[in-house]
Amino acid sequence: MTDVFGTYDFNDINNASVDDDDVFERPVLPLQGTVILPGLVTPVTIPGGMALQAAEAALSKGHTVIGTLIRDPFNSTPDTDELHVTGCEIALGRLMPIHEDDFSALAQGRRRVEILAYTQTTPYLVARVRLIHSTHADDDESDVLEQTMLNLFSQMISFNEALPEQLLDYAESIEELGWLTDFLTSTLTISTAERQQLLETTDLKARMRLVAKYLTRELNILELRDEIDDEVQQEMAHTQREIYLREQMRVIQSELGEFDIYQEDLERIHQQIIEAELPESVHTRAMEELRRLQLIPPMAPEVGVIRTYLDWVVALPWHKASADNLDLRSAQTTLDAEHHGLPKVKDRILEHIAVRKLAQDKMKTPILCFVGPPGVGKTSLGQSIATALGREFVRVSLGGVRDEAEIRGHRRTYIGALPGRVIQTMRRAGTVNPVFMLDEIDKLGADFRGDPAAALLELLDPEQNNAYEDHYLDLPYDLSRVLFITTANDLYPLPDALLDRLEVIEFPGYTEEDKLEIAQQFLIPQQLKAHGIADRNIRFGTDALQAIIRQYTYEAGVRNLNREIGAICRKLARRVAEEKKHPKRINARHVTDFLGPPQYLAMRANDQDSIGVATGMAWTSGGGDVMTIEASLLPGKGNLTLTGQLGDVMQESAQAALSYMRARADDLDVPHDDFENYDIHIHLPEGAIPKDGPSAGITLAAALISVFTECKIRSDFAMTGEITLRGKVLPVGGIKEKVLAARRSQIKNIILPAQNEKDLIDVPGRALRDLNIRFVDDMQQVMDAVLLDAPDYRQRDLNQQDDEDDDSNDTQE
Repeated sequence: MTDVFGTYDFNDINNASVDDDDVFERPVLPLQGTVILPGLVTPVTIPGGMALQAAEAALSKGHTVIGTLIRDPFNSTPDTDELHVTGCEIALGRLMPIHEDDFSALAQGRRRVEILAYTQTTPYLVARVRLIHSTHADDDESDVLEQTMLNLFSQMISFNEALPEQLLDYAESIEELGWLTDFLTSTLTISTAERQQLLETTDLKARMRLVAKYLTRELNILELRDEIDDEVQQEMAHTQREIYLREQMRVIQSELGEFDIYQEDLERIHQQIIEAELPESVHTRAMEELRRLQLIPPMAPEVGVIRTYLDWVVALPWHKASADNLDLRSAQTTLDAEHHGLPKVKDRILEHIAVRKLAQDKMKTPILCFVGPPGVGKTSLGQSIATALGREFVRVSLGGVRDEAEIRGHRRTYIGALPGRVIQTMRRAGTVNPVFMLDEIDKLGADFRGDPAAALLELLDPEQNNAYEDHYLDLPYDLSRVLFITTANDLYPLPDALLDRLEVIEFPGYTEEDKLEIAQQFLIPQQLKAHGIADRNIRFGTDALQAIIRQYTYEAGVRNLNREIGAICRKLARRVAEEKKHPKRINARHVTDFLGPPQYLAMRANDQDSIGVATGMAWTSGGGDVMTIEASLLPGKGNLTLTGQLGDVMQESAQAALSYMRARADDLDVPHDDFENYDIHIHLPEGAIPKDGPSAGITLAAALISVFTECKIRSDFAMTGEITLRGKVLPVGGIKEKVLAARRSQIKNIILPAQNEKDLIDVPGRALRDLNIRFVDDMQQVMDAVLLDAPDYRQRDLNQQDDEDDDSNDTQE
């Protein structure tokens, strides 16, 4: 047996002899990821098994083998149907062991062949194959294609240093076009599938077109790579030249006794970092950024980013704090001097000062939430608290904020990145313990950019905000010493997780007496001074202020009251400027002259006893209000119609009230036929305003009972309470606001659920003395209080009897 691992020439291996049909039989060598073209010498890997036995068998006899590509490059033992039909007759060189059973060898392509059938499958594959002859016609097109390929190859060699120029000379010396095409293919960087396509293309001109196409593609890639290399080289040369020139300039400036402005700026930043007395971890980070800045050329884009970042780091207060004013009497005086009333809020602030005085920093700073209608002084009280504590006051309005990055900042990777509003405001405060007001926290929004309310969870948690991290700063910042105060008109929009972190303090609406006091102490002196007439000895009478409060404002706060007082002062200022006569004491008549006709009626509720008309009390985000509920019966089929933009809860209350009425029909002497023969329409005026809640339950029931029994409802009563199907009256919220609204509407008698008696502790004593409050726990007590005696005969029964008599007379006639 011939030594297959010996050394011999490819010339020792002859091509296989063919029969008349150009058919012959040879062992098959499956190739993984390698396509061999005729005339080319290519290294191949021969794994153990069938491929190695086929190679050994061919080499032992000095025969060629059929090399064909495996469709799956990861399959070393393919079936016959996994091999390409078109292959190449090849001659193998000696086998060189790689590792274990794998060998490599040089393979010389001889002729294109097509596999007809496999005649042997073990121990190796043997196939009958037929030669493939390329079709070719000598014409002008072939000459053009040849010249095109050579021109493209010439250009490719000029861009590719890995290809020697001698290859072009060799290619130009090749006369046989098939061999030239296969040779040029060997120089291309193309995929295995594309090489197999070239092997299978029997039409020579088509193969030449493909080669020209691949040459063009590779030439384009080489040209683009050359352009990129040139740009990189130019940039590197420019950078090196700039560094060299700057170093020269530095040496020259040093010799002349001058200084580099850029280096001087870096020294200034370094000095600022030292003087800032940053925490250790922050100082380390700042010095790392400074070292980066020193290594970067002054004109590099990163310089501005790092400079801005270091400016923010050194400008933030890390240790500087305001000394707290722990004098309770002084704090009490400050709060009382700037705000009237609000005892709960003032007590909470004084308690905080007392704890700080006794326990220092042992107790965590609370997160307060002021909730109340507009104009009651929530925002301005924050400034007074800061004054009382001796701290800086800063404020951020969160109304309309929809981007989470507004709170936590942007990453430094973004162009124009900045810290969030919290860090920006802390820089403005200049101390680590300001009074920080987050205004309108209930007006936050959420969209695809995130939920700002979620970003506040860490900020407003005393257990977490000692290491608050802004996205831009990317450093832990201690906010635990900040007194955060949030404000809201309504708590419903706040997520439960955020609400759980807040200590809620409610701001009730002001009574008329409170408004009078506030106007005399604060509003009038401020407006007179603001309009330049403080020295004119102008006074506002109590009757004038009462007229403004009752007839021109309808609010829980004093913002509109202040606005109306300002309007009067403007008119007085004009008269003074024109040197015209003006009143020294403003009374109710002057108010009408200056402000025009009253905007609000003195009585907004029902002013006469009526059937089916009841007065209820409601809570709104702007304070309390009274509302009239009307019920009416219409001939129909027992349908219930609700109008006035009622919410789901109020509609359910109406259904419950009707069910209670039907259950008590016998006791109330209401025929059951009425529920089948009449439609019920319940309406709440001011239909443009949404209304919801269970508080109108007993009011709805009273209106329904009245309209069915035709008992009139007393107009001097206002009521609130939830009703059950059994007629029980359940407690409701907003009692203080509702009671004050009834008093403002001059309704003396009020009906409240018995379980709400405890809530009257928040109602001022002056208001309670003006009211007659009845507590009920059953609907029967409500009926006894507000329903007048029923008539002897219901009007609709009399009308129905008259109709029946008329029908009877018509029948007799």
